[in-house]
Amino acid sequence: MTFDWTEWRDWEVPVALMNLIVVAAAVVLALAAHALALAIGRRIAARTPESVDDAVVELSARPLRWVAVAVALAAARRFLDLSEWSNDLWQFATGFVVPGLIGWLLITVVRVYVRAVELRYDIGVSDNLRARRRRTRAAILGRVVVIAIGVLTAALMLLSIPSIRSVGITLMASAGLAGLAVGAAAQPALKNLIAGIQLAFTEPIRIDDVLIIENEWGRVEEIRLTYVVIALWDERRLVVPVSRFLEMPFQNWTRNTSQLLGSAFFWLDPTADIPRLRARYEELVRANPRWDGRSFVLQVTDTKPDAIEVRVLATAKDAGTAFDLRCDLREAMLAFIRDEMPEALPRRRLLAVDASAGTADA
Repeated sequence: MTFDWTEWRDWEVPVALMNLIVVAAAVVLALAAHALALAIGRRIAARTPESVDDAVVELSARPLRWVAVAVALAAARRFLDLSEWSNDLWQFATGFVVPGLIGWLLITVVRVYVRAVELRYDIGVSDNLRARRRRTRAAILGRVVVIAIGVLTAALMLLSIPSIRSVGITLMASAGLAGLAVGAAAQPALKNLIAGIQLAFTEPIRIDDVLIIENEWGRVEEIRLTYVVIALWDERRLVVPVSRFLEMPFQNWTRNTSQLLGSAFFWLDPTADIPRLRARYEELVRANPRWDGRSFVLQVTDTKPDAIEVRVLATAKDAGTAFDLRCDLREAMLAFIRDEMPEALPRRRLLAVDASAGTADA
């Protein structure tokens, strides 16, 4: 049996198979180009000491892959032989998918920026006011921009559907009344949403701020658009609406700086030797590694009939260190008074009167 080359030469590839080959080739070329670009990007990022470019490569890998496939398929359209309904379907899919991919890529860009801010500004250092400001603003505005991009992308995708586009003209007439109804129903959520945007610019709180709120001590762990998560000292989490920070008072211990002044109080006998206590207190403060070297003081701040109030102050680099420093100094001073100055402990005095002699003995 011999093969007739004239029959092979005259044989034509079916249109559907040719279209499938063109589409498959376009997808394969797009994935190969994406893999090559990703490998080059990772190699370049590995040569730099910063982690920002590594985050850029990793976060943008997935959306860029699908964008490359979409671009390749759009370029391959001119080589396809499509029927009328297939061409309409292709245009519909392009109008629906391309806005989604672009929106995904823009959201990725925003997230890369937020991640870059987190990596560049470390809040683990002692003087982290500038870092906390940048990270807080980037986190809040990043979420706002992501929501805006998502809404716009969804609108563009829906407008690519002819039936929805025609119905949309009719719905625009009733959009005002519907907007008022939705706004009235979602007033608390909108209130917190607007407060979250305002929070990014007024900055009453920032990431890692130390707060006293609802009689609780904690640090700002997370700031969302509508609520704030406070990590309390005992590992609980307090979730507070954002509007609470714009309408109600609270204490911010790290508003301008993380440095703090810690205090402790003692009730002592009025005859206590204050200069001796002050000298001992100075020794204790200077020997404590938690003291930041700025200032300290011991003062008599109040008097009572049977006791005096002695207040000690010392500075520390942050709120947590200040708390531990206060505990150290309080324990050390009580031990000194107990062991070496027991006469300084408060005592209640009674006056004994001898009626026969007409004298009084204390």
